[in-house]
Amino acid sequence: MLEGIDDIDWAALEHAYGPADDVPALLRAAGSTDARDRDEAVDELYTSLCHQGSVYSATAPAVHFVARLARDGPGRRLPLLWLLHGAADGAGPERQQARRAVATALPALLGLAADRDADVRRAMVWIVAACEEASLPLLPLLRARLETEEDGEVRADLVTALGLLDVAPEIGRARNQCLLSAPEPSVRRAAATDLLRTSSLPLPLALVESALDAREAAPGDDDTFHPWPASHVPLKQRLLDDPDAALRAVERGLPMAWELTETWRDRERDVLPWLADGAKDSEDLCRVARAGAAMPGGEAAPWLDSHLRSDATEIRVAATLAAVRLRVPGALGLVLRLMDELPEAAASLRLTPLGTPGTVVTAAVEVFGTAAEPVARRVAARPRAEWLDALLPFPGLAADCVDDLVGLLPASAGVLAVLGPAAGRAAARALRARAAAGDLPAALALVRVDGDAGPAVQLVNVMPDVVARRAAAVRVASEIGPSARELLPLLEERLRAPTQESRADAAAAIWRVTGRTHDTVPVIANSLSRRGDLYEPRLGALRALTAMRLLPPAARPAVEHLVSSPRRVVRALLCDGTPHPDVVARELARELLAATG
Repeated sequence: MLEGIDDIDWAALEHAYGPADDVPALLRAAGSTDARDRDEAVDELYTSLCHQGSVYSATAPAVHFVARLARDGPGRRLPLLWLLHGAADGAGPERQQARRAVATALPALLGLAADRDADVRRAMVWIVAACEEASLPLLPLLRARLETEEDGEVRADLVTALGLLDVAPEIGRARNQCLLSAPEPSVRRAAATDLLRTSSLPLPLALVESALDAREAAPGDDDTFHPWPASHVPLKQRLLDDPDAALRAVERGLPMAWELTETWRDRERDVLPWLADGAKDSEDLCRVARAGAAMPGGEAAPWLDSHLRSDATEIRVAATLAAVRLRVPGALGLVLRLMDELPEAAASLRLTPLGTPGTVVTAAVEVFGTAAEPVARRVAARPRAEWLDALLPFPGLAADCVDDLVGLLPASAGVLAVLGPAAGRAAARALRARAAAGDLPAALALVRVDGDAGPAVQLVNVMPDVVARRAAAVRVASEIGPSARELLPLLEERLRAPTQESRADAAAAIWRVTGRTHDTVPVIANSLSRRGDLYEPRLGALRALTAMRLLPPAARPAVEHLVSSPRRVVRALLCDGTPHPDVVARELARELLAATG
């Protein structure tokens, strides 16, 4: 069964854990009469040869022997077939060799397509589909199996595999149209899913309804592992290609309201009822808050009441944040009550693992502006480091608590900077002392308070790490402009950084110091010139061009796309209840287009 295994120089090959010289022993153990030895060996072979979806130089040579074991070995066939599927569906430089090896081994395994075990028959269908074009000669076999197969799940997989492999799309569509009335719900779902995959947009409403009907009868989980190659498009993913189809799916109970608003713009109002109904924890309520940030708001939200009365502190804080973002009547009163009753939680609780503490208080000022003065007064009366940004729009209140602010350094450096000279001599002395101790935010605030840029520049120049020094130079120059002229050599060096974002940030900093545009604007524009997805750090380039009020022709299509795209353009990695970065980007793009014509 394993003849020829020693003819291969396994030590010259590799798997996930290094040289593959252990593969022959594992293959022999996989053919052992001892069930425990077999199972352990097959598990180790899988993790070595198909580790986390990757294949290696040892994978293809091992396939021949794995296939023999699957056909003639003493153990269970299914784990070995899963290994063959992993080899055919793997990624990496050795992918083609592994797939060809599986396709070569397939003819000897075709008898398993009629195995008594339905799971074995399913695995065989997956392997055939994973080999893609190499499996085209097996299409007649798949069609014949569909006619004779009695198990509904296997039939559904045959429908999917045929849809992916059929070289005559019109025949496949006709077959799937007939299968929409099949007795098995899983078959109907597979047929409808494949029809949707090949339909043009917008998706036909009747077909969407058929797919949703079938899904209700055969729910399945679109978010779990599926065995199909990349050409397959799961039902949920395909519905998201059409916002109206996706909304209909949400209305029919498919849990994809959040995915809909993460994919398409201006759908927050449509999905809010389902986001609200599904809110069970602080993360869910942060999603409600983000949706609310994009809406006019101002309406009552009685569904929040139970969350606002929750015994779970994080639920109550998150519900208050949602009320603020939705501009619910009485939201400011909820914030004040939270500050009184749960001051520690309102200040320090992180609603999401990487979220910023205290956001419910600062969000109240951000959303309600001057109407949130009672909240800012409460902050000024009992300042806490996490709440200080709430004082930024209220310098008068900040000036009344300067002594407290000095005691809260370095967290209060930004507020003292906004006060400028009004912060007073005591604040200047405190900032200077902290700057002397290496506190860069304090040194930057000192520039605003008494005009002395020397400590900030000096802090940058003495940094031992050159990369950190250049990054700090960008930060300082971006904040204090011409006063950072001494840092220009570091900024020029940063222009040669490996990433577009770093080069664009350096160019923007140079502009703020010198006013130069001939050699800075092209660098910044290049960061926006692609119309592909953006992500949050690249918004710095958009902010810089907006501040310059310049829009080079190379960047205009991307900026216009930011304004006009119905889909999200800027991706959000996390949701902490703040406005979606795509909303921020679209507003910046609109401002830039309005300024530049």
